[in-house]
Amino acid sequence: MNITEPVGAGLTRVWQVSDVLVDTRTEYQHLVIGKTAQGISLFCDDERQSTELSQLVYHEALLVPALLLAAEVNRVLVVGSSEGVASQLAVQAGASVVDHVDIDAQAVRLCAHHLPYGYSAKELAAAERGDGAIRVHYADGWEFIRSATEKYDIVVVDLPDEQDGTDAQHNRLYGTDFLRLCRNLLTPGGVVAYQGGCPTLWRNSTLVKCWQRFTETFAAPVYFGSDEHEWAFLFGTGLDAPVDTMVRRWANLPYRPETIDEPTLRGATVPPLSLRR
Repeated sequence: MNITEPVGAGLTRVWQVSDVLVDTRTEYQHLVIGKTAQGISLFCDDERQSTELSQLVYHEALLVPALLLAAEVNRVLVVGSSEGVASQLAVQAGASVVDHVDIDAQAVRLCAHHLPYGYSAKELAAAERGDGAIRVHYADGWEFIRSATEKYDIVVVDLPDEQDGTDAQHNRLYGTDFLRLCRNLLTPGGVVAYQGGCPTLWRNSTLVKCWQRFTETFAAPVYFGSDEHEWAFLFGTGLDAPVDTMVRRWANLPYRPETIDEPTLRGATVPPLSLRR
């Protein structure tokens, strides 16, 4: 089968998917898992979410800056991120509690059964029971965060890209109100981490909006543009010198990244001119 993915106004790309493992409509989305030229790959509503080839580049860009910016890495909240990789990386970095919240139980379970990365079926079953550091909650992210009473050192929001001109249910989790709710859950020195959008000129409108919300909400927002992927990630902090802090803490990071090194921390943190203007 072929999947035609929109990548900008008037632009699409076609993924050739062989050996289709899953093709179903959950309560929330159309989900496909199958083999592409990039290995086993996950698509939601015709958008590539992750592939075997590039998922680690993506997930390390999402999480590693937050691990370096946070004063502590003990309690982590992950919203979205169905594959479970972000939760696993947080545990490898020393977190003792990771609450993983996803609205789509069927999607999370299908990922665990079919993707060669992220949760295995056995690991997910344990997390669903709360047996271990990772605790999986099937709930609406907005309601979970709105009613949460616990505090977190890092709050990670990993969703499909914000949709312009649609009423996609996840759009509200990109808004300023939700971002402030995330900020209010932080411990002192805590960090909010987001998949912020794509910096490519012809599809950067959602990134521009997300950056504006971060600059309004945090004293020291940090931009991290993956140099080997097409996504940019945003981090909300109150640090005076966040990039210098990341570099200084690099040597003592318990988790050793495979796709980020120390020079990346400086080279990837300069926002595009369209954002800085």
